[in-house]
Amino acid sequence: MRPTIDSPKLPMSKMTVMKLLVLLVAAMSMSACSMFKSKQNIDTMPLEALYDNAHNSLENADYAAATKAYQRLIARFPSGEYNEQAQLDLAYSQYKDNQPDDALSTVNRFIKTYPANKHVDYAYYLRGLINFDRTGTVLERWFPRSDKDSRRDQGYNLQSFDDFSELSRRFPDSAYTADARQRMIYLRNILAQYEINVAEFYLRNKAYVASADRAQYVVEHYQQAPQTGDALAILTRSYLALDQKALAEQSRQVLAMNYPNHPYLTDAKWPHAPSTLRKMVPFSGHH
Repeated sequence: MRPTIDSPKLPMSKMTVMKLLVLLVAAMSMSACSMFKSKQNIDTMPLEALYDNAHNSLENADYAAATKAYQRLIARFPSGEYNEQAQLDLAYSQYKDNQPDDALSTVNRFIKTYPANKHVDYAYYLRGLINFDRTGTVLERWFPRSDKDSRRDQGYNLQSFDDFSELSRRFPDSAYTADARQRMIYLRNILAQYEINVAEFYLRNKAYVASADRAQYVVEHYQQAPQTGDALAILTRSYLALDQKALAEQSRQVLAMNYPNHPYLTDAKWPHAPSTLRKMVPFSGHH
């Protein structure tokens, strides 16, 4: 059988090299033209096309591109319906692009400039969402690293609560109000739990005046929160440690009347040795 012989590799001709160079230059030119055209488009394309460009970027989750396009639209076309919608969309794209300060500035400007816009209820809702997402993870919400951290972190929770509250008050029939009210309940419980965490810290460290003050704050400001039972228990224990027996008995009676199954009434070690589950979900079943 005749052996197979590999075909020899012929050297590349000068003509072939020239063709390749021409193709390479053409490809580079097309790329440069494409880049120039893209830049030119965002600066020169008509209003509707520019809005479509920004909207498509937003729909495709390219928030940086959407933000840039909306900003160009607002700068080039400073009035009209497209401008109003672009400002609202810009706030959302900045929010999704993790630019909360810019998003908040944009949405506040929209609310101030267009209070009668048909979508202003969404602007209030978006403002609440921006602040809602600024306080970190769920664990960071529930378990502050220190009293100082809890006070600082609660600022965004309080602002978000106020934003959603304003939406609910101004637009009770808005499509966003039901979700806002659910978030308000969640935030109320978060705020109450922050106070309980700090009150327990003071109680464990025998700072009884401070623990009583924190517990009293929860009782006065978060009466519907499930943590109110814990607040009454801490208040009772703090008053006993301060030798305020009459006040201690008064708060204990209120606790027994409203939270008859609260562990403080049967567990002498509460809250110094609570179970892990009790710490994670503090008596949420005792409403």
